[in-house]
Formats: sequence, C-alpha cells, structure tokens
Amino acid sequence: MNQLIEITSVPVEIEMKTSHARLEYARASADLEISRDKGGLSIKSRPIRLNMDTFEMRSSVMPTAAQTIQKSAQSGKQAAYQATATYAQQGNLLLTAKIGGGDPLAQFSATALSPDMNAQPEMAFIPNAGPEMDWDPAELSIRFEMDKLNFDWRLNQAEFEFVPGDIEITVKQKADVVIKYIGGPLYVPPSADPDYEPVDVQA
Repeated sequence: MNQLIEITSVPVEIEMKTSHARLEYARASADLEISRDKGGLSIKSRPIRLNMDTFEMRSSVMPTAAQTIQKSAQSGKQAAYQATATYAQQGNLLLTAKIGGGDPLAQFSATALSPDMNAQPEMAFIPNAGPEMDWDPAELSIRFEMDKLNFDWRLNQAEFEFVPGDIEITVKQKADVVIKYIGGPLYVPPSADPDYEPVDVQA
C-alpha cells in the first residue's frame, strides 16, 4: 500500500540584533532668538461738538401739557386772590354806606360791568426765549512708538550622554507542522474510478 500522508516539521527561526553601550559627547552651542515688537503711529481726532438745548424756546411757542396745567393753576390761584380782594372791598363799601350817599349796589354793578379803560394791549414776541448753547473744544492726539528688537541668547553647556546597549530579538518563523496528502484521488462511489475493477464475491 502506498503512503498517503506526508508530515513535515518546520523549525522556529529567530533573529537577534545587539548594539553595544556607548558614551556620546555633545558640544556646547549657543542659540540666538530675535523678536521684533512693531511700533506705529496713531492719530486720534475729535471735532468740535456743539450742544444745543431748545426746551425753553419750544415751550414758549408750544408749552407741554405739564406746563399748561401749571399755568392754568397759577391763573386760577391769581383769580381767587383778586376775587377775595374784590369781595373785601365791596364789604367795606357796604359798611361805610351813608344815607343819601347813593346806592352802593349800583356802584358795584357799574364797577363790575365797566371795562378797564387803563388796560394796555400786551405785545409779545415768540419765541420769547432762545436756545441754550455750549460747545466742547476739538481734540487732537498723536502717538508715535518706534519698533523694538529683543535679543534672547541661550547658551547650552557641554553634556555627556550615556546610551545603554540594546538587544533585539525577532521571531521570523514560528515552529509549524505541515501535513500533506500525497495519495491519489478518492472516488465516490468507487465505481467512478477509471481503473476500477469489480471484486468477485462468491457465495
């Protein structure tokens, strides 16, 4: 009977690299860093400013509601004072009335109904108040700053650096077992084999 299976063993393959320890010397060096701060020219200008308050001028032409109420209240108070003085004067006339001196009631009526002949017409110019004005003077400021250079020196001292040794192990091939079938083909059913020969079975 021919051999049907071939078994091959593959050994492990290991690669090893080593490096020796060494002492490295670093020379001293100097680094220079230069930075620049930019200056510049700045000009700030503010023109003259005029402040104008026209409240009193507008109030003399068209008073506000609060001013109208206040003026009406003042006029009512003045009218009450005048009426009180008139009633007091009429009372004094009644107290000093004499027989045959005339009818005091007729004098009251004539005084109350007669227009005031000495009253003069009142003339006024509107607006009777001007605006209040003030001003802030103009300002001009100029600022100039030159550029600045900054020098930063960094000196490095000489140093010795120890580099230790190193061992590097690399597994390039793992151990393995290869099983290979080397026999001929198997036919199912066996009668499919071209070289098949029936077996005689005798009872």
